[in-house]
Amino acid sequence: MTACAVVVASIYPAAYADEGMWQPSQLPSLAATLQERGLELVPKKLTELTDWPMDAVVSLGFCSASFVSPDGLVVTNHHCGIGPLQYNSTPQKNLVDDGFLARTKGEELPAAPTQRVYVTEAISDVTTSVKAKLTPQMDGYARYMAIDAAKKQLVQGCEQPGYRCDVYTFNGGDSYRLIKQREIRDVRLVYAPPYGIAQFGGEVDNWMWPRHGGDFLFLRAYVAKDGSSAPYSKDNVPYRPKHWLSVNPKGVEAGDFVMVAGYPGYTNRYRLAEELQEARDKEHPLFIELAQGFSNIVADVGKTKPEVPVKYADIVGTYDNYVKKDQGDLEAFARSNALEVKQAREAALDQWLAQQKPGGSVDAAALRADIGRLRTLVDARTRHRERDITLAMLKRGGLFNATYEIVRLADERQKPDAEREVGYQKRDEARLLANEKKLDRQMDPSVESRKLVYLLQRYVKLPATDHLPSLDKWLDGASDEAAITKKVSALFAGTRLTDTATRVKWLDATPAQIHASDDTWLQWMSALMPDLLTLERETKAFTGEEALLRPRYVQALAAYYAVRGLPIYPDANFTLRVTFGNVKGYEPRDGVINAPFTTAEGIVQKSGAKPFDIPAVELTAIRAKAYDGFASPKLGTLPVNFLSNLDITGGNSGSPTLDKNGRLVGLAFDGEWEGIDGDWLYDPRVFRTIHVDIRYMLWVMHHLGHADNLLEEMHVPVAN
Repeated sequence: MTACAVVVASIYPAAYADEGMWQPSQLPSLAATLQERGLELVPKKLTELTDWPMDAVVSLGFCSASFVSPDGLVVTNHHCGIGPLQYNSTPQKNLVDDGFLARTKGEELPAAPTQRVYVTEAISDVTTSVKAKLTPQMDGYARYMAIDAAKKQLVQGCEQPGYRCDVYTFNGGDSYRLIKQREIRDVRLVYAPPYGIAQFGGEVDNWMWPRHGGDFLFLRAYVAKDGSSAPYSKDNVPYRPKHWLSVNPKGVEAGDFVMVAGYPGYTNRYRLAEELQEARDKEHPLFIELAQGFSNIVADVGKTKPEVPVKYADIVGTYDNYVKKDQGDLEAFARSNALEVKQAREAALDQWLAQQKPGGSVDAAALRADIGRLRTLVDARTRHRERDITLAMLKRGGLFNATYEIVRLADERQKPDAEREVGYQKRDEARLLANEKKLDRQMDPSVESRKLVYLLQRYVKLPATDHLPSLDKWLDGASDEAAITKKVSALFAGTRLTDTATRVKWLDATPAQIHASDDTWLQWMSALMPDLLTLERETKAFTGEEALLRPRYVQALAAYYAVRGLPIYPDANFTLRVTFGNVKGYEPRDGVINAPFTTAEGIVQKSGAKPFDIPAVELTAIRAKAYDGFASPKLGTLPVNFLSNLDITGGNSGSPTLDKNGRLVGLAFDGEWEGIDGDWLYDPRVFRTIHVDIRYMLWVMHHLGHADNLLEEMHVPVAN
């Protein structure tokens, strides 16, 4: 297909095909399509959040998961559980590499104190309540603050002990939903296969097909004896969910219906062409450079300090994944003519609006004017992208973030709770405390100091208009590596915040006590805070303006789609969604056909040096075809991973893959290279989701991991 034909074919959305991360409430309107694809459940069943199967689907806050037993057993991706593995690892006992199995509940290990399991119990449309607080005369900052106050009021009226409520924004402010979730605070590590099985192929195979990863891991949710949410205690008992997913050990075959329920992170389907261009030309290249710089620091320090790679395993793994994703986006943008497609869609929309007669059902002139204002707003925001990404990287984890939270919490505590910044209210204090307590296991001062030097070297090269006066004053002219290193060394030499007990103590401090401290990090952060808050205010003003203008663009699109009989779904925002389709391969390019399944034999074919090293016992078992009854009769061998045309994104990792009857047949864990830019544009020809097959999971657990205690708990029969 020519580039021109691709653009023309992509002007209209693909929701009528397989595209869509649907809110559960939308599914009844898609009943005919669901049944055509092969669903045998009544679609309305998927709208009942407190009933099976939807109440078995849970969030980890950053990944998805599901209950698979009446004793709170939770399954998710291995890469979603790197945190608990890393938290319980040492250089002498590396659970990330070696794997872990608790044969009894008493052997299960507590995850980090910030680990949570969230069970969604109610979703309410509160758009009217939020928008009632707004007036046309408000500027961006006033609008943001009014929306923020309305959200906090709704949350306050919703929350009760053991629950977390949040108001989520859809399509930049077009609508708002109040979501109530049970918050489980005691989460324990149960089982993980060795890294060589779970992440077979490593970054080389990441986002690639064919894939052969055993990307799964088990946790367990615990509560107090009275059933209430409680932090870790040896007296806690397993959580008893109302419902859990049953396993279909026979799995699925090519063409079968599958669906995924989970919590996808963020997509950009309704972003402007200018925003895609900015991501392509500035944001992605800069993040790739900064993330790789940080990973190189960890690797270099790790040469002499073996504990460092263990401490940073989670964050480095996350960075490596995002780097490859962004690199793939850049290639895909060029391959798919993504910018041209976006521009063509927007031109078609504008032409349609221009053709609408005054006085019709659509106020086209006003919509066109507001879309123009949105473009101007976006342009102004993107001018400071390098500054914003550099500072965001500085604040991401480590001692900088820990100190920021100490100083910010002291300031926020001086306000009534309803006026505190989100993230620093009373309900957040347990999480802030847990952050400080776990930091020692995830931080090394030598890495943190080198990271700071690296980022400050980038900062000093920014345009003067992007500088912070307080940071410039502290640097006092230092601009090369040697001078900045000297400043940073003094900063670390004069602090005691590398000690956990000291950090925890300062969480209870007042602003006056912090300002009187001689601790260099506290002094530095106190000096920086006014400038950081000024930048935060700028962001809030932008968000407030966007809350007025982004919905206008979405409203124009919705009207445009409606006359063509096409539905529209909101961009992903970490709220519960369902996506559905079929097990299906694809043709990435002329003469190449990617089959929908990979098999165990492919593991042998790939096996060798890292990252394709697998345990010898697995190699022996595959060569002997010792598949213990888990092989597919149709394939004649053991399936490992499979493809579907389901529409997912980051945050969906760990989502249960369900068959036509709602039974567990795998876990979603990745996408593939040709459709990697799907966060911006969905192309049904090449967009595919990669799942770990339930049959491979069960075989690994039984034959290699000897985790029959868990198979028995899930009522999975095994051959002896």
